[in-house]
Amino acid sequence: MKLYYSPTSPFARKVLAVSIVTGLRDRIDLVEASPHPIDRDVSIVGSNPLAKVPTLVTSDGQAIFDSRVIAEYLDAKSVAARVIPQDDELRWKALTLQALGDGILDAALLIRYELTARPEGFRWPLWQERQFDKILSALDALESGHSITEQTVDIGTITLGSALGYLDLRFPDFIWRGGRPNLNTWFTTYSRNDFLLRTAAPAPKAA
Repeated sequence: MKLYYSPTSPFARKVLAVSIVTGLRDRIDLVEASPHPIDRDVSIVGSNPLAKVPTLVTSDGQAIFDSRVIAEYLDAKSVAARVIPQDDELRWKALTLQALGDGILDAALLIRYELTARPEGFRWPLWQERQFDKILSALDALESGHSITEQTVDIGTITLGSALGYLDLRFPDFIWRGGRPNLNTWFTTYSRNDFLLRTAAPAPKAA
């Protein structure tokens, strides 16, 4: 299999982490791409007309995207550990947590694009503020209402770990841990898992 990815893409990180947990990482060749909301990487278009990462091309040439679909594909192909629980209650919990983590990432990427792709004179501070509001609401819900443990490894916790790691990577001045001791403790422990350590994005270069 072949995976179009970017080292800093949190959605690609999620897929790579899933490939490690499911025991399929060694069957995937990585093709580094340069996705951009304006200047699309044409090398991806032949497999994914949206030119987004991650995009997986299977051994028989089938293109699969986005990260949620790729994760489900890898889970179905795994003969080792699964990341989508088979038990109904656990399955819906994991998939809902995945949706929440993806939502955090969607908002974070919209802020990132606003700051890096949109010309400075056209940036909208209120837009950024509202995206941060979404992130804060999600983090508060996780702190108070979602019971996750360091021992749970599924598509939900993998996605959340990728999302929190992305906040640290791209928004180091955004103090999301403040007032959220439960979430902070969980992430501090969970991020030591091999599948997150091996997929962490390289640190930004100093200016």
